[in-house]
Amino acid sequence: MILEVGSGLSPIVTGRDQIVYSELSFRALQTLKRLNENRGHYVVADGTRLPFRDGAVPRVVCSEVLEHVEHDEVAIGEIGRVLTADGIAYITVPHRHMYFASDDAFVGHFRRYEVSDMESKLNRCDLELVRIQKVLGPLEKVTMWSVVKLFSIIIRIAGRKEASASSSSMWMSVLEPFIKWGNFCYTILARIDAWLWPRSLSTVLLFEASRSESAKR
Repeated sequence: MILEVGSGLSPIVTGRDQIVYSELSFRALQTLKRLNENRGHYVVADGTRLPFRDGAVPRVVCSEVLEHVEHDEVAIGEIGRVLTADGIAYITVPHRHMYFASDDAFVGHFRRYEVSDMESKLNRCDLELVRIQKVLGPLEKVTMWSVVKLFSIIIRIAGRKEASASSSSMWMSVLEPFIKWGNFCYTILARIDAWLWPRSLSTVLLFEASRSESAKR
């Protein structure tokens, strides 16, 4: 079984029955369940109070969630608590304090992380770092900052007036093929970008962690 903490509408793990999606928003889980054609299990839960017994889950995925949690170490502790003795946690977070900017604040980030930050937090929660992998490079940061700036300008020009539902629907139907193609191309570019740059400049990192030996006893 796999537990994905804070799945939102874009979970990392899809297409499986033996997965539990946990999310604060009931509405988001309803939508996700429909999109997944009822595959998997769905639990409304706070990441700092997971409703699972100790040592119940062999795999936990938590992708770009911790930066939105005020008391992130409590959430990390919960991930460690529910892991089986030989379980593995896969955690992705935004990297480097120096990258924190208006786009981070816009999407509700409390923080970005240094490698030393994450390693210390994992250790305090009885988790051991197994490996670190680059996920995204500087291109992602430039893109997000630009999108947020553009969005802010559009909102300001529009005077926060919402377009009619019919107009929005029409434009989405027209733009959908281009958006999908653009996302596909951008994903390829982002992967190349992450591969090219050194880890010190990565904007998102994956931390793979396991239960510490002391926690297994």
